[in-house]
Amino acid sequence: MAKKVDFDTPALSEYLQIPVLQEGAMAHSSPFVAKPAHQEPLNFPGELVEDWHDQAIAKMEDLSKTSRSFSLFLDICVHCGSCTDKCHYFIGTADPKNMPVARQELLRSVYRRYFTFAGKYFPNLVGAKDLTRETLDEWHSYFHQCSECRRCSVFCPYGIDTAEITMAARDILDAVGYGQKYDNEILTKVLKIGNNLGLPGPALAATLEDCEEDLEEETGLPVRMPLNEKGADVLLITPSADFFAEPHIDGLMGYAKVFHQAGISWTMSDYASEGANFGMFIGNYPTMEKVAERIRTAALELGVKRVIVGECGHAWRVAYSFWNTLAGTGHGAAADDKYAQMLQKQLDPRYPAPQHIIEFTYDLLQRNALKIDKSANDHRTVTFHDSCNVARGTGMGGIERGQFILPREVIKAVVNNYVEMDSSTMFEETFCCGGGGGLLTDDLMELRVKGALPRMNALKKVFDDEGVDTLAAICAICKSQFTKVLPFYDMPMHMITSVHQLVGDALVFENND
Repeated sequence: MAKKVDFDTPALSEYLQIPVLQEGAMAHSSPFVAKPAHQEPLNFPGELVEDWHDQAIAKMEDLSKTSRSFSLFLDICVHCGSCTDKCHYFIGTADPKNMPVARQELLRSVYRRYFTFAGKYFPNLVGAKDLTRETLDEWHSYFHQCSECRRCSVFCPYGIDTAEITMAARDILDAVGYGQKYDNEILTKVLKIGNNLGLPGPALAATLEDCEEDLEEETGLPVRMPLNEKGADVLLITPSADFFAEPHIDGLMGYAKVFHQAGISWTMSDYASEGANFGMFIGNYPTMEKVAERIRTAALELGVKRVIVGECGHAWRVAYSFWNTLAGTGHGAAADDKYAQMLQKQLDPRYPAPQHIIEFTYDLLQRNALKIDKSANDHRTVTFHDSCNVARGTGMGGIERGQFILPREVIKAVVNNYVEMDSSTMFEETFCCGGGGGLLTDDLMELRVKGALPRMNALKKVFDDEGVDTLAAICAICKSQFTKVLPFYDMPMHMITSVHQLVGDALVFENND
């Protein structure tokens, strides 16, 4: 049962304002602790271990040896303050510990105490602190008030990425048996069943059959939603959110319409039906690898020539940045990884490995391979939200800033009415939806609502001034988050949509001419 906490929705303003500091404003916010059933399948202790102090320090030492970014980012910060007002959670909550530099300091002060000369012998002079039980609780609270959006890194003169520090802190917490319920429960489901929802194969098949019926009723054509079909050209790996409810399922049916009209054979897999990889959120690479290997196995078993990722921000980041080395979908895997080598020989080298569904659809549009009627979306005035992991952690199309250009080009190809939000809140500087980084859970609803303030502020302006009634996004977490928080800011929850819903609605099928 979710925690019941009364809170006020932050007021919107014409311009974003740096809040007056409220010490401890979010000290009460902490996610549910993972149970043994959610810890042990991931090879973490089921509950907080008795020697948690020594284990935490040992894990920190291991990270300092195995992760160059961990020790580098903890060593080089000069507390210049460039990041202080860049975090959406700080802007929305006013809690100074949600300043990126202050959140980092919760871990940095402990690191300094045990791993630096000055911290060992002159701790008071350098702000070094012992690891206490209270410190551990603070980590569990405030490192789950970071969505790992990496906006602060854009403004840091040294390039410090707070997300890496957050991931490390969560990895340490998991290692001592103090993990987060939401993330670890989801990871347990995907490793056991194949998707974050815990949706078994027959239920997934039934969902897709229902979609096929809806698509045939709409188009008059047998638009297929294939599952486990060997020999298809494309394996679609999409977030499990796409299998249910608006706006996600409308995006899924949009993918199907595109594949159908383009005449390209495709399939999904009930073994690897999940594109999202929460292993990144908890900073645990062995878990990330296990999830990614399911996709490799499915691709090999089905004999596909291409792997395409659906609309999910962190799924695309993991695919773009880590699949090559974790699963061998490209050319970064170890030479002695025979399954990676097999997959590399199997995939068609003419296409990116992996490829984003936006890249796929953009290419079709460029070649006039899709029949479009933009007027089908004339009842909409659309704006676009740059999802953090896409914006700051990936690319698209093999061109500079492709992750910004391609989604907008796809949208503009299917709608006549497009409006951009304030540029200082978009592109590389985009504000997080407020629910990313493994925080999309009802026990953190206050944080999610307050963290959404900067994006809601920019959206409300074009909502009021430009008549924007549709917010498009290519991230499952963003879409789920906006559905929940939009009403808090007096905007309709149904204005959030998938880009491929817009595409699907604009497609013209021959028997409908």
